[in-house]
Amino acid sequence: MTVDLNKDTLLCMSLSGRPSNIGTRFHNYLYEELGLNFVYKAFTTEDVPAAIGGIRALGIRGCGVSMPFKEQVIEHIDVMHDSASAIDSVNTIVNESGVLHAYNTDYQAVVDLLRDNDVDTSLSVAVAGSGGMAKAVVAAVRDTGFTDVTVIARNQEVGSALAEQYGFDWQAELGPLRPGVLINATPIGMSGGAEADALSFPEEAVRAAEVVFDVVAMPANTPLIVLATELGKTAITGASVIALQAAEQFVLYTGVRPSAEQIQRASEYSRT
Repeated sequence: MTVDLNKDTLLCMSLSGRPSNIGTRFHNYLYEELGLNFVYKAFTTEDVPAAIGGIRALGIRGCGVSMPFKEQVIEHIDVMHDSASAIDSVNTIVNESGVLHAYNTDYQAVVDLLRDNDVDTSLSVAVAGSGGMAKAVVAAVRDTGFTDVTVIARNQEVGSALAEQYGFDWQAELGPLRPGVLINATPIGMSGGAEADALSFPEEAVRAAEVVFDVVAMPANTPLIVLATELGKTAITGASVIALQAAEQFVLYTGVRPSAEQIQRASEYSRT
């Protein structure tokens, strides 16, 4: 059924440095299919305090938070739930009558994908990045059972602190390291960016790896994923991450859990 917008329609939104139509199409598809009086819109901002204040003041029900805002929003949140506070990174805000609650659904999505793809936890891992998404990835890698992990980040202070928090190693660059699992948690390869056509790991490292995981969702086939697929590696895309984490956001916003088939259809529609 089609839901007509009216004064009682609840607005959900996203904040991203580079907004896309993926979340908008995903959520609105499910709102229509399930007959829910909601609408979803993507935004960006140069004024995070004002944007979060608007969520509170206007009664916006929920907000998905993407790079580079996952850490910037924290000081404006009222309640940090365990999934967000444990890694100091927010990807979901839920407005409960003016009280803003923060969660992180990225973490569970990464855990689920590593397990669903039967990634061998005895393999060594390199995670590129030290921002909010990297925090979710490193925590998920640890909690999935990986022990030989290196955080690759140019910012020594932040990167080494993230690695140390989980008992892992830090390096500014991958160098001669050849891990079995490569995970990109940086914006490298993201459409619209200065490095949209770049590889987040050297080709030699991709050739040596067994599993390549890129959390960048736009495009799904980043240069890293294209190369990994051509080389016959197990390739896990950001499209898979965004579908799983968005489904959990949908539940937090609406209280309704779509079926696996509905989530799959919404994910496919979001990319058409």
